[in-house]
Order: sequence, then C-alpha cells, then structure tokens
Amino acid sequence: MDKDFKLIPYKVDKKNVEVNEIPQGVRMIQAPDVWEQSEKGKGIVIAIIDTGCDRDHPDLKDRVIGGRNFTDDDNGNPNKFSDYIGHGTHVAGTIAASINGSGVVGVAPEASLLILKALGGKYGSGSYDWIINAINYAVDKNVDIISMSLGGPHDIPELHQAVINAVEKNILVVCAAGNEGDGRSHTNEYSYPGSYNEVISVGAIDFEKRSANFTNSNNEIDLVAPGVKVISTYPRNKFTELSGTSMATPHVSGALALLKNISEKEFGRPLTEAELYAQLIKRTVSVGYPKTIEGNGLVSLALADRITGILSPLCMINISNIS
Repeated sequence: MDKDFKLIPYKVDKKNVEVNEIPQGVRMIQAPDVWEQSEKGKGIVIAIIDTGCDRDHPDLKDRVIGGRNFTDDDNGNPNKFSDYIGHGTHVAGTIAASINGSGVVGVAPEASLLILKALGGKYGSGSYDWIINAINYAVDKNVDIISMSLGGPHDIPELHQAVINAVEKNILVVCAAGNEGDGRSHTNEYSYPGSYNEVISVGAIDFEKRSANFTNSNNEIDLVAPGVKVISTYPRNKFTELSGTSMATPHVSGALALLKNISEKEFGRPLTEAELYAQLIKRTVSVGYPKTIEGNGLVSLALADRITGILSPLCMINISNIS
C-alpha cells in the first residue's frame, strides 16, 4: 500500500525542558493515587506503534523490553528501532517513564514497553502495510495493550481487520482521535484507526480541563486526557513539551495498565477487553462538553474509590436506621 500514512500533526511547545517531577498530566488523571494497588503497572506489556524510541534514555532504559523496525529506516534492519523524530520517545515516557529520582515519571512506571517502529523518514510517514504488520506482530507477541498515536485519512479494510483481530484476542487498542478538529462539536473529523468502533479513541484537553481546539470531534470519541503542553522524554536524554491527541493517548494506555492489575486483583481472574473497557469508563468524569468532543469524559483513576468512600458511610447510616 502507498506511503500515505503519517504522524498526526502535533505541536512542539518547548524543547530541552529541565524537569524532575511527576508531570501534571500524570497527576491530573490521578495515576499516583492508585500506584500502590496497581503495582505501578508491573507485568503489563504495552506495544507502542510509533516512530521508534530512544531505548538508552535514562527514564526508559529499564522499561523497554524489545522492539522491531517495520520501516525502511536503517535499510530496513528489523533490529534497529531508533527514534529519529522524537514522537515515539515522548509517547513512551508518558506511558512508563521510570521512577528514578530524576527526569519525569510515567503513568505506569513499572510497565514494560515493546517498541514497534512503523513510522519513519524525516516527517514520520509510513505505509499502511507497516502499521498492519506492527499490529499483527503485537498480537503474535500477546501484548496486553497496543498504543497508537498516529492516524491516516482512509478507512482501509486490512487495517480495520488487524484491529479487530487484536481486540478479539482481548488486547486493548488505544488510538489518538486526531488533530484536524475545528473547535466545533457539531462537525465530524475522522482519522483511522482512531475512528474504528473497536478502538479506544482519545481526544485532548488542557490542564484547565478545556477542550483542545485541535482535537477531532465525532461519535466515536471514548474519552479525553491531557494533550496540551505535555512534558515527557525526548531523544538524547532530553525532555520536551508537545501538544496533540498523540500526547493524550499514552495517558490512557498507561491508565489501562494500572486498571488491568487493579481489576484482576478485584475480580480474581483475567478480564476481557470489553470488561476492562467498562472499568476504564467507570473511571471517567464529564468536563462539560458534548459527547462528540469528550466521549465519556476525563479519565480519573481514583474516582471509583472516592465514590465508594463517600457512599460507604451513607450505607451504614441507612442500615442503622433500618435496625
């Protein structure tokens, strides 16, 4: 297939940022509140299909368990999945940057990352075949989650089938909604695979919980996450602020790694893809926009526990009244 698959356009807000913190986006979705019960995502494998990764970055070197190159970068060497653009490294840091006393911390800082490079060149372009092959490879490796901060304008049946195959194997597929939005909720902008019903489609908001003016709107949006001026890892041991639904997506991928561990402890068994999706949606809260913009709302990982804490005293009062 033709090379008409590209990175969703994103914005570089600030390069070479000095940081030593839990980023605001990680705190905004309440990830640290559930780290203890979720084991910080330990044991969960997330495949990142993107521009590769700087596997030597201090915040990522302990998280990357392997990778594969599906592009023609480095003469198509499958064992070289270096990131020459920075996008994939930034996504990886938001998902799982380690707690190491410096740099940034990811949403699931003990999750494992499988780096699948399917976009390359100078601008992050690729063929649909590269994306499809990467999805199929992730399925063969039996990963828990596939994270794709990318998109294309065409609904390709083979791409859709690859996504369906992943979901049928109980693999959660998380995709960026796209950055072609015009700020209006009644217009529809579609990007694929983000607009397939089977994926978890992620839109972007800023740290004031305002919808990003670039985020796509359509009836397939599932939820939103921070995607404006997000600080994360960048090649050559750097840190950078980027904006886009590409930056919102890894917040949700990391959140699902935490929820998978929490839910399987709670239920005492592995959950299906549909059940894990339900656990995610249970932990969302509206930020006041139409469904076409925010879907079910902002992911808020500690929400269910807080509701339980509020309701428990009320239940005790009701019981005492009855007795």
